[in-house]
Amino acid sequence: MNTRKPEEIAEEVVAEFSVFDEWLDKYEYLIELGSSLPIIDEKDKTDDKLISGCQSRVWLACEYRDGRIWFTADSDAIITKGIISLLIRVYNGQKPEDIASSDFGFIEKIGLRENLSPTRANGLVSMIGQIKAYAKKYEC
Repeated sequence: MNTRKPEEIAEEVVAEFSVFDEWLDKYEYLIELGSSLPIIDEKDKTDDKLISGCQSRVWLACEYRDGRIWFTADSDAIITKGIISLLIRVYNGQKPEDIASSDFGFIEKIGLRENLSPTRANGLVSMIGQIKAYAKKYEC
């Protein structure tokens, strides 16, 4: 069970990204994060789990158990897979109310949104929206 708050994990992510001076290195790190994303079950690669608004295909599934939300995801694009894996790292195993109240500010702190193409930035917004929608669904 995850006992750390999303803010604590997000601060860790910001610190990791701060060691890179160039965005090319940050992209490579994102790709590395995506390659370590656990494989999503094929039964979850369905149209209802596709995130709309993303240029590439991104599936996001969640399971609610023991008062926490557990995410799995996949994408057919390597950078997008890295982005969703970053979001899952911060919000996986969190309480719905902690996810719903999060401002996702670490995205701005690492400069991710401003260094993405407009279509990837829109996809990021859609991913965040879907994570928040799942949180609101299970919030008590």
